[in-house]
Amino acid sequence: MDKDSEKELVGVKEIARRANVSIATVDRVLHHRSGVSEKTKAKIQAIIEELDYKPNILARRLASKKVLHLAVLIPLVSQETDYWNAPLMGIAQAEEEIASYGVKIHKYFFDLNDRSSFVEQADLIADSQCDGVLLAPMFIEESKSFIQNCIAKGIPYVLINSDIPEQNSLCYIGPNLYASGYLAAHLSGFLVTETDQILIVNISKEIDNHHHLLRKEEGFREYFSVNNKANDIFKIDIRQTAYESVKSSMQKALDNKNIKLIFVTNSRVSSVARFLEDTNINGIKVIGFDFLKDNIEFLKKGTIDFLICQKPIEQGYKGIMTLYNHLVFSQEVEKVYHMPIDIITKENYLYYRN
Repeated sequence: MDKDSEKELVGVKEIARRANVSIATVDRVLHHRSGVSEKTKAKIQAIIEELDYKPNILARRLASKKVLHLAVLIPLVSQETDYWNAPLMGIAQAEEEIASYGVKIHKYFFDLNDRSSFVEQADLIADSQCDGVLLAPMFIEESKSFIQNCIAKGIPYVLINSDIPEQNSLCYIGPNLYASGYLAAHLSGFLVTETDQILIVNISKEIDNHHHLLRKEEGFREYFSVNNKANDIFKIDIRQTAYESVKSSMQKALDNKNIKLIFVTNSRVSSVARFLEDTNINGIKVIGFDFLKDNIEFLKKGTIDFLICQKPIEQGYKGIMTLYNHLVFSQEVEKVYHMPIDIITKENYLYYRN
């Protein structure tokens, strides 16, 4: 028996001696199992508090050799956006820290442009024997169905990047989507006059289901309403995400309009910036999201004016650690953990860390 296990056993023995009960009874109380009267349980708990006894849970896990299986369901990195590299880095960092404590992380990836691929991967997780799930709910109805499956099986789940209201997740870790859009609108006030026209651009094949884009748009419009600003705001939904489709849609959207600012609601802002450069359109300010290589290149050149960033690496890391601490230590979890809303410009991008 190692020293930690020996020390823990001595602690349990001392609690049993003081309470005049068996070690098995103390063990039942420590593990919240039935079979102990309320009077005895209260007596044992009082002694535990008096001794400030804390069981060595990690030593116990190692001794049991029981493996904890966590499933991750997030989008694939694609040619159109490498945003999901960042949360994956955070997940890998967490995995490295806890792997030696009997935790195994299984990664499942789906195509952002194909909801059937989400369903396929979700079904694979449902058929597995996982203990917890980290989920990026990009397709809302399909995500709700998967969540109901998790609830039915008693599997805790954490949401990252975008939330689903009224779903009883263990925790949501990510941006306040509405506030992100509201902030973008506030920034626009420094870039345009009150008579300038503004264009909101949503780029996603599944826009109707992508509530995280719509929440940002809602926040953006609300700023103008609350502050009684009379700017004409137009919107386009680009459902084919390849560059040529973006280019064609943008040409039509700008035709016969005097657009002075474009707000792109996700990380595909680089496609819009590329279009402006390719067509030699000047004098339009651009606000978008995420600290990605292509976005930064256009930021450096001044084609993009502001990038709004919300710590995707930390989202992945904290998501895994939240599940781990809940499952291993029964640690209380904040229901909502919003990431900071960082504003990146060409003057400060060198000093930013995702």
